[in-house]
Amino acid sequence: MQLLVTGAAGFIGSRLCRVLLERGDSVVGLDNFDPYYARELKQLHLQDIAQHPNFTFHELDLRDEAGVFALFESNQFEAVAHIAAMAAVRYSVQNPLVYGQVNVQGTAHLLDASRRTTKARCVLASTGSVYGSDTPVPFDEGAPAVHPLAPYPASKRAMELFAYSFAHLYELPTTVVRFFNVYGPHGRPDMMPWQWSQKISKGETLTLFNDGHMKRDWTYCDDIVRGFVAALDNPFPWEIINLGGGNPVENARFVHILEELVGRKAIIQSAPAPSSEPLETWASIEKAKRLLGWEPQIRVEEGLSRFISWMKQEGFLE
Repeated sequence: MQLLVTGAAGFIGSRLCRVLLERGDSVVGLDNFDPYYARELKQLHLQDIAQHPNFTFHELDLRDEAGVFALFESNQFEAVAHIAAMAAVRYSVQNPLVYGQVNVQGTAHLLDASRRTTKARCVLASTGSVYGSDTPVPFDEGAPAVHPLAPYPASKRAMELFAYSFAHLYELPTTVVRFFNVYGPHGRPDMMPWQWSQKISKGETLTLFNDGHMKRDWTYCDDIVRGFVAALDNPFPWEIINLGGGNPVENARFVHILEELVGRKAIIQSAPAPSSEPLETWASIEKAKRLLGWEPQIRVEEGLSRFISWMKQEGFLE
């Protein structure tokens, strides 16, 4: 099967490419190397797949409508794995406009190119942040999700609605998978596990909102990739499916696990939770179990152990 993977140089995209190539698929990777974080880290993500005979890479921005369409015209994609996005809730608060440009308009270019060519089935990465703070836990896919707390989840919810219209009007098979608090090796340096582990290692103060009582549904990256592959292999006319750990962990406990792995006590200051942050994320994963035969396998303790080992191996921890 020939697939397009957007965001192929990123955290999840690169790991997804590796799994697809290992099972024999032909993969075309796309990334624009956005400077939100260092290009060198993205090249590190690609280094073990770049030379694979079934992998082709294009440096291309999804905002380039003509470039995206030309890529589809020159290939026969059977499926599209769309992971490329402007991510990060807090960055979106300061830089809201780019989220509409990339996550909504860029996705529209991708969907339109697919429907005008091979009608490749699409699996789109979204976020559990779309549920906001007024959805009862655990978050169920049937919730309206109409009160996102920041431009990032708002752009992802808008992307979902745009995608539904394409699935409805053009019979473009589309599945949206909502990721919950993904962590693990190759994670972005702006993400909490990376920042917290470095601050603990260096003896720097880290901030825990709400005295560490906020809860996050941490989901290991390889579990996310398995779920994404299952969505690619089980197409639907239209579905939204949560991919989460299904077991929220208090941030204070998460930091305690990092302390044990790093071998040093954290210096902690508390602060009120910002208005862009829900107090808890918690995925209902019953639909993923039923439709995809998927459920998470890696507990937080094991996942963080793997993450810290990778951080030390790559020289990101002292």
